Amino acid sequence: MKDKIYSILKGKLLLSDDAAKNWGMLLFLSVLAMIMIASSHNAESKIHQIAFKNTEVKEFRTRFVDGRSRLMQLKMESQIQKKLNTKGVKASTEPPFKIIVN
Repeated sequence: MKDKIYSILKGKLLLSDDAAKNWGMLLFLSVLAMIMIASSHNAESKIHQIAFKNTEVKEFRTRFVDGRSRLMQLKMESQIQKKLNTKGVKASTEPPFKIIVN
């Protein structure tokens, strides 16, 4: 048992006569390890992109709500009257009437 461990540590596993199959397996395992590392980096970058997009969505949602509330205030009759009073237009005291054309 000790001899096998020492032979592996000394590199006899890769330098013996039938080392070609061992080299092939090591090459295969190293390619798999590279693919796994690349995949994990790709997944991590996707996670960062998702987090960034979520913060963007929250920001746009707050902008939308803020804009909608400002629009609702601008559409109020009292706000319209204030703006028109500064320009000299006053609200009518008489109710509107229909014009009927025959």
